Formats: sequence, C-alpha cells, structure tokens
Amino acid sequence: MAVLTWDGTGVRYFETGIDKGVLYVMDENGDYPLGVAWNGLISVTESPSGAEPTPLYADNIKYLTLMSAEEFACTIEAYTYPVEFGACDGSSEEADGTYIHQQARSNFGLVFRTKLGNDVDGQDHGYKLHLLYGCLAAPSEKGYQTINDSPEAITFSWEVSTTPAVVTGAQPTSLITINSKLADATSLAALELTLFGDVATDPELPDPDTVIAALTP
Repeated sequence: MAVLTWDGTGVRYFETGIDKGVLYVMDENGDYPLGVAWNGLISVTESPSGAEPTPLYADNIKYLTLMSAEEFACTIEAYTYPVEFGACDGSSEEADGTYIHQQARSNFGLVFRTKLGNDVDGQDHGYKLHLLYGCLAAPSEKGYQTINDSPEAITFSWEVSTTPAVVTGAQPTSLITINSKLADATSLAALELTLFGDVATDPELPDPDTVIAALTP
C-alpha cells in the first residue's frame, strides 16, 4: 500500500507575482479582437461569490440542498492603464488629449500571468495564465495628494463584475486558468501567440471553446 508523505523535495509549491497583463476591449460583435499591453499592473484580486446552499425539507428530514448560481468578480489595481481602457472606464476623447467622463462603459477581457514556484526551482518552476471574459468596470475613487517628503505614486483601482461566456458542454464561465506545467507545451505556445501576438500577428482573446479546443490533444 502507498504511504502518504508530506513536504517532499520538489513538491512544496506556491504561487506568486503578476505580469504580462493584456487588455482586450470587446467590440460590437462580442469579440475581443485587439489586445494591448497593460503596464503597471499591481494586482488582480479574484472574488467569486454565490454558490450558496439552500436546504429544502420534506417528510421531517432534509430532502435536498440546492446551490445558487456562482458569480465572478475581481478588483484590479494598477499604477497606470492603457489609453484604450478609457472606454471601459467611462471616458471618451472628444478632442486631442481632452476627455469627457460619465459615458457608457465598454466590456473587456483581461489576461495576466502568475508565477508558480517550488522549493527546487524557486519562482521559476512554471506559470499560470488567467483569462477573464465579460468584464465591466464600476466607477472608482481616485485620490490625489500633494507631493511631500515621502512621495508615493497614485494607484488606481476598479471593482469589476463579469458576464460569463458560453462554454459548450459546461456551465458558462468568466474565468479560465491554464497551468503551464500541465498543459501541452506546443499547444500552449500556439495559444500564447494568439493572446500576445508577434510582428506578424495581432493579439486577440479567443472565446472559451476555442481556447479549450486549442489545448485539447
């Protein structure tokens, strides 16, 4: 019989960091056709909610338990944001460098990467891709302060709700995660070419069915 062991060499895993943020503004067809790099991304705090049990009783016993729908939201924090995010943050450029606010907000998709580490490779063991769909940013506070003897850069933060995308044969989802240590390396490289682009290919965010098909042997 197998004997359980704990904290063996090479299996002390952890996840850290955030990089390679990409913004994809949704077009009128519901697609995410052109990604732009999001520099200065500090954090994305994922906040799922729902999936709460509701017990039903009959015959003097608990008859069954129904689960409510699960929703996904997140909070994005950054030092800056792409110009293209203005449409998602309710602003519109009416003249060169002149913006009006409180406008309609565009939906968007977001991709970012977190690092996977272990006790052997440190922070370079692998990485995880996070693909977010149907995002909608809510108005947020922006605090401006005088420069003093302890200057700090302004940070921006947005509360983001989502509308799940359709997935064939499964429940709709707003989030896909891909583990580089488990996914096929060739298929993952091809998907990353689609997500991040190159000199000959514009970056785009494919729908969940396309992502799953691309990573299915």
